[in-house]
Amino acid sequence: MHKSDLVESVANIADLPKDKANDVVSAIFEEITNALSRDDSVSLVGFGSFTQRHRAARTGRSPKTGETIQIPASTSVGFKPGKALKDAVN
Repeated sequence: MHKSDLVESVANIADLPKDKANDVVSAIFEEITNALSRDDSVSLVGFGSFTQRHRAARTGRSPKTGETIQIPASTSVGFKPGKALKDAVN
């Protein structure tokens, strides 16, 4: 499913014009992004939780040359599905 498909589904379910549904979906994504950038977690009960995950710097190997390289520390987003989502998928 792409964002446009999600917008169309929201428009049909909520009986909204597509431009309003697009605004709603975009606002939700923007708020999740803003919260994560502030290092807040986002918990949607029954759906799941989004959190920042911090990875420490480490030593790795270049697959091309086999040479040892230094991999810098980084931050990524983790998602843990909620029970209702797990049950719906299984």
